Amino acid sequence: MNIKNELLSRLYVVTATFIIVAIVIFGQAARIQIEEGDRWRAKGDSVHLKYVAIEADRGNIMSEDGLLLASSMPFFEIRFDLNSSGMNNKAFDEHIDSLAYYLAYHTDRSLSPEDYKKFLVRKKAQGERYLLIKKNVDYNELQKFKKFPLFKYGQNRGGFIVIRKSKRERPFGQLARRTIGYVRENAQPIGIEGYFDDVLSGTAGKQLMERINRSTYIPVDDLTLIAPEKGLDVVTTLDIDLQDVVHEALKSGLQRHQADHGSVILMDVKTGAIKAISNLGKSKQYGYIETYNYAVGESTEPGSTFKLATVLSLLEDGYINVEEEINIQGGKMKFYDRTMKDSHPHGMDTVTIAKAFAISSNVGIASIANQYYTREKGAKRLYANLKSMGLTERTGIEIQGEAAPIIKDPNDPKVYYSGTTIPWMAHGYELSLTPLQLLSLYAAVANDGRKMKPYIVKSYARDGKITQNFYPKIDIKRIASKSTIKTAKRLLELVVEEGTAKSARSGRFTFAGKTGTAVTNYSKKGAKSKYQASFAGYFPADDPQYACIVTISEPSQKGYYGSSVALPIFRKIADKCFSMKEDLMPDLQEYASLNQNQHFVIGSNEDLRWLIQNLNIQPLTETNAKFGVLIGQKDSVLLKERIITKNRIPNVVGMGLRDAVYLLENEGLKVTVSGFGKVKKQSILAGTHTKGQQIHLSLG
Repeated sequence: MNIKNELLSRLYVVTATFIIVAIVIFGQAARIQIEEGDRWRAKGDSVHLKYVAIEADRGNIMSEDGLLLASSMPFFEIRFDLNSSGMNNKAFDEHIDSLAYYLAYHTDRSLSPEDYKKFLVRKKAQGERYLLIKKNVDYNELQKFKKFPLFKYGQNRGGFIVIRKSKRERPFGQLARRTIGYVRENAQPIGIEGYFDDVLSGTAGKQLMERINRSTYIPVDDLTLIAPEKGLDVVTTLDIDLQDVVHEALKSGLQRHQADHGSVILMDVKTGAIKAISNLGKSKQYGYIETYNYAVGESTEPGSTFKLATVLSLLEDGYINVEEEINIQGGKMKFYDRTMKDSHPHGMDTVTIAKAFAISSNVGIASIANQYYTREKGAKRLYANLKSMGLTERTGIEIQGEAAPIIKDPNDPKVYYSGTTIPWMAHGYELSLTPLQLLSLYAAVANDGRKMKPYIVKSYARDGKITQNFYPKIDIKRIASKSTIKTAKRLLELVVEEGTAKSARSGRFTFAGKTGTAVTNYSKKGAKSKYQASFAGYFPADDPQYACIVTISEPSQKGYYGSSVALPIFRKIADKCFSMKEDLMPDLQEYASLNQNQHFVIGSNEDLRWLIQNLNIQPLTETNAKFGVLIGQKDSVLLKERIITKNRIPNVVGMGLRDAVYLLENEGLKVTVSGFGKVKKQSILAGTHTKGQQIHLSLG
């Protein structure tokens, strides 16, 4: 009996223990479910669900008139969730035949509709939830897919998954490609894309994704999408027509001289706005392409184009009068242990400083600088003047990678000035500048001494509406006195009138500037010389609108001087600008409103020359243009070109009927006439774009 009771007692204890443990377990489970359930459920879900960042579309980069220079073009990837929770077997069976027919036609045509159906059925049976249907689908094609059987019900009921992607496109190809730039993973951001990345990139969105296997996530549904916000558009100052002109002129020049690389910048003198910028380098496979921004990133010894800065300093310090004479010793002079030569043999000895500048005498400019700036105080004075011109600092252009100028600072004890430093600096050696930094100086002279900060972005925009404007900024109010600037302008004009740029003079317009030729590998003794040819200037000379610099590195044939390599490119660009821009073409209005007391004849050049010859008169100016204006002077006549611009209505006021009708009909216009005599009035303003209009001429 005692044994039985003992066994029962033990059984009761064990049973009670189990009951207590069970109560504790169930109690804990209930507590966790009630108190911590949300946290643990969220943790469980996080294994299968997560938010994934959705990249925003980048903003566009646009020309000044709204043309796309860079844009993110959307494309799509179509996926099929064959086991979507909202799609039942009945719906699948009802639509699979017609869906297979459409997919066979619009995707893989090697499969028949029947084969495509079998393929889809097999994938569904395998539990496929992320089947690739088609890549690289454009927007219009996507709209067709959205109307396909079953897909039209969307992701939940139809299993239709759309993955949006984008590709950066540049509609104008190589035009300003390096300046526009790019942003790539594991690469240095370049150009406008890099500088304005924060503005262009927008704000990323989020999409809740469900994990369906170890490595694959699919979107849960559209309700969980936090849409990304597209980046702002960046509107540049670039004029695409001028950009095309600059690009083609540079490319043609590089090809002609088989140069290694080159750059051109065209800048608005009064604002500092970059209107065009081209950088082309030689590629064995592709010819000349935009591979590096030489105009902004390459700092080199400029050569004779730097003489402008030297002369500005000498004038500002009151050391020289450009009409005084100096001895240039036939273009050869020794400075300490080094001999300097002028690039062109000329045999001249005594010339004015103005003449020395015009013919680009290295000896002439270097000897004057050496006279006044060689000693320590003089070197510091020269450096201070160059600093006041803004030549010792970067321009701050909104493009990644601007190189710093290198000009020796005599105030720095670590900097060494030899006995030949000043004379060689005076003509553009022992220092380096980028083409943009040097152009800024020429633009400042053209702008009466006011130096504008170069800029290439004028506004931000969203959906066609401006959100922020950027305005021209004065970098330096005056780089030199009025008298110094006036003299400098005259010197630059002399270069074209009677100096190294004389060969490029135009009867249509005036321009001013300076040629430059620099040896780039002089430190390699015995090596064949390599050159950099350049021309920096502005036009029109009497009312400057544009400043331009052309820099060509390592031309290998048909010359290497700035006057023979870079200058013709500058001239070609200026010619095109005058043909394209109405504000540079005074001829459109000038001769339509000539002083009534002034005698003039307008017509074909052939007729005007016949008239001159028969009157036995020698004109003061010549032109080879097809049409001209003969203007009577007191003792002679001026023969000036009547500018005719393609696709624009010409100015025919003052012409005879035959010439006027010929010109207008050549532009596709329908001409009606009233009256007798010469054209007194035309019904459509000269310079208007031609669109096959009808134009009426009143004669009188």
